[in-house]
Amino acid sequence: MKTIHVSVVTPDGPVYESEVEMVSTRAQSGELGILHGHIPMVAPLQIGAVRLKKGSSTELVAVSGGFLEVRPDKVTILAKAAEIEEEIDISRAEEAKKRAEMRIQSKQDDIDFKRAELALKRAINRIEVKQHKI
Repeated sequence: MKTIHVSVVTPDGPVYESEVEMVSTRAQSGELGILHGHIPMVAPLQIGAVRLKKGSSTELVAVSGGFLEVRPDKVTILAKAAEIEEEIDISRAEEAKKRAEMRIQSKQDDIDFKRAELALKRAINRIEVKQHKI
């Protein structure tokens, strides 16, 4: 099977780079599956996992939004933040989840609920990627 080159980049630098058979991710418009030869496109990404199929294995990268650029032989993901599965600190992610849940439940006037909801989504995404629940 033909492969496609994938790069996941954040403002802090590259996070992932490899040749894969298929890229699957969630864009704002829905689920995308990308193979070698895909038509060029650009799409905004949701907070979620990028699934990278290589042979019989699948690697996961947790992304916190950003953009996906597709060319026939290359996919570039420009993410606000991204972590490969092996680098996710599960205890840190669980603490972030608890903090976000506490902020949402506090009902205080000075709490930015949209920001707390996004923090909760990012934490849940990181936990699910680490636990392979995607």
